[in-house]
Amino acid sequence: MKIVCDNKIPFLKGVLEPYAEVVYLPGAKTTPEDVRDADAIITRTRTACREPLLAGSKVKVIATATIGFDHIDTAWCEANGILWQNCPGCNSWSVKQYMASVLVTVARNRGLDLSEMTLGVVGVGNVGSKVAEVAALLGMKVLLNDPPRARREGVDKFVSLDDIIAQSDIITVHVPLIREGEDATYHLFDEARIRSMRPSQMLMNSSRGPVVDNKALKAALADHAIAGGVLDVWEGEPDLDPELVNMLDLSTPHIAGYSADGKANGTWMSVQTVAKVLDLPLKDWKVKEIPAPEQSLEFTLDAAGKSMQEVLTEAVLHTYEVTEDSDRLRSNLGSFEALRGDYQIRREFTAFTLHLVGGTQEQSERLGSMGFKVIEG
Repeated sequence: MKIVCDNKIPFLKGVLEPYAEVVYLPGAKTTPEDVRDADAIITRTRTACREPLLAGSKVKVIATATIGFDHIDTAWCEANGILWQNCPGCNSWSVKQYMASVLVTVARNRGLDLSEMTLGVVGVGNVGSKVAEVAALLGMKVLLNDPPRARREGVDKFVSLDDIIAQSDIITVHVPLIREGEDATYHLFDEARIRSMRPSQMLMNSSRGPVVDNKALKAALADHAIAGGVLDVWEGEPDLDPELVNMLDLSTPHIAGYSADGKANGTWMSVQTVAKVLDLPLKDWKVKEIPAPEQSLEFTLDAAGKSMQEVLTEAVLHTYEVTEDSDRLRSNLGSFEALRGDYQIRREFTAFTLHLVGGTQEQSERLGSMGFKVIEG
């Protein structure tokens, strides 16, 4: 039995070796010869799992340790008897943390009061739902847009994309990449839609690069047609437009979902998928230990005399400073893949114990709702 694995998937080495020949390769360099005699592939987004790679192979199952699956030709796989599985929700808490850091950082840098602002969330699945939750905890009014959910659940909780644009101060996008059909998201924010935004608005995308027309976004920023933006995903990545990178408020190398916790979840879910199909005795396997980050997992926050936004900002940025990732990318655009492949250890809110001194009950409750373990006094 042979399993081909992306060599940047963490916590995986040694798990499958007792049961199969395991080959670790750079995702983008995996070839048809590598997978021809493989029974399974465990991958990330850099491996194009389509007919040119898979035709003539004996692959039975593809597990991608990611939420996204647009790198897999799902129709071809299904027609050829290859089971595929992504990891829905595996890194939703990581993107929640990323967006919390983005929102408080942009607010700090621009002198904004989040409690006076409206966030429009486009795409309200596992990720978008958590982004909406954390934005509400930060004091923002939140509007939700998700046409498939609105059709299933009714329109009461949702608004149209036009309403999102008309009523939001910041728009953040969390949709899969769908190129055709009623719910197509390719260039969902095209030139016309971006130009329909106001000069005071911001656009943020941490879903898939082609959801936002990067050339149109660059032109709108150059013309001051919108106030600013944040991109974690890019058209043409890893080759980025240096001018666009430097025009944005924050520019990061596709790492919004890259917390160690999210990666552990993705690896676990992928192993379970392969183990089930190949009948491997791994149903009880889990990642036993996640490494600690550079900062302390237990810290004290003195909230005396501080506003809610100041307290929440301090707590969020203790766990993750998105500016550091942005600065690293801007200082070396050619490092895009290296920054992703050798990403720092980042732990999610739930890994941190926060000693809150001089805080209010409401501050304690909001921090707890974010995921922190809060100890008062």
